[in-house]
Amino acid sequence: MNLAKLQEKLLAAARLDRPSDTVPYAFEQRIMARLARVAQESADLWTVWSRLLWRAAAPCLGLTVVLVGLAALSGALQGTPLTLGEGLETTVYAVLTEPAD
Repeated sequence: MNLAKLQEKLLAAARLDRPSDTVPYAFEQRIMARLARVAQESADLWTVWSRLLWRAAAPCLGLTVVLVGLAALSGALQGTPLTLGEGLETTVYAVLTEPAD
């Protein structure tokens, strides 16, 4: 198949089919109503902020579930000998007992 010949045929067919100069029914009213609605919604920043946070909540929850599942399957959650208090104490003392350079 000759690609140059095919391209010429497609361009010739496209040139024969001219686009219409008419505008769809109520196009201007639909666009103006949409712009007014978007302007009204974006004026209330708290609404926009809360909508974005709710959209981000589902992926964060899904990522958390996947990571906890991977940690549980790999055994990373088992055999931790330190409690939360002991871990905090070890971390704080590790910083304090490090020799200064």
